[in-house]
Amino acid sequence: MDVLLRHNVSVAGQPDGPPIVFAHGFGCDQNMWRFVWPAFADEYRVILFDHIGHGHSDHSAFDPDRYRSLDGYATDVLEVMAALDVEDAIFVGHSVSAMIGALAAVAEPERFSRLVMVGPSPRYIDDDDYTGGFSREDIDGLLESLESNYLGWSGAMAPVIMGNEDRPELGGELTELFCATDPEIAAHFARVTFLSDNRADLASVPVRTLVLQCSADVIAPVGVGAYVDEHLPDSTLVQLEATGHCPNLSAPGETTAAIQAFLAAS
Repeated sequence: MDVLLRHNVSVAGQPDGPPIVFAHGFGCDQNMWRFVWPAFADEYRVILFDHIGHGHSDHSAFDPDRYRSLDGYATDVLEVMAALDVEDAIFVGHSVSAMIGALAAVAEPERFSRLVMVGPSPRYIDDDDYTGGFSREDIDGLLESLESNYLGWSGAMAPVIMGNEDRPELGGELTELFCATDPEIAAHFARVTFLSDNRADLASVPVRTLVLQCSADVIAPVGVGAYVDEHLPDSTLVQLEATGHCPNLSAPGETTAAIQAFLAAS
């Protein structure tokens, strides 16, 4: 029960249905899935949670040593699943949570049946013949800006990350979410996220995976989705018409339909 309270876990849908877990990205919370998860409630046991330091999680539970890599967040996912006695779950991870879910599935494959990666990136920094979308100088500048003026960084970057300039209310919502996140925890999570390199872990993912790639995504460019799909053992790549990095908010209908089609076919 402490684990469930710590992560503000919400459970909806069918108590005896197959479990489906939705995990949010950096600076967000489970509310980012509010336009998607209800479509699964008639058939599935829907599980949502907040990463530590986000949303209504227990911010006092943050431990920089535990979260020095994405493995700490993967351990959290496994602890939530264990507390709910979840096995053979569908895990839907947005942005950095796509790789968190992959790491969790590698660690305890019996808890997963399929993965859905929404805007994944195994490495954000370009490296030799790999294009992650950012140079090391780009990331260093981003992190320096974030750490020196988090609220200013949030106001400037959230609309860029969201995209959809013709719908400024979406960028406004993401800005509010970023600003509501503890700045110290956000800075730590950002550093862990943007300096991570989980390319080698892709080959060990033990379950069938859907890769949802957005168009005009500044965080995870089109080539990154193709790389993830190419290096996973069993995957399907779907190129969404949705633009930006948050299709769960900007294009929930298209996102939901893609997930449903994948689950029906696999």
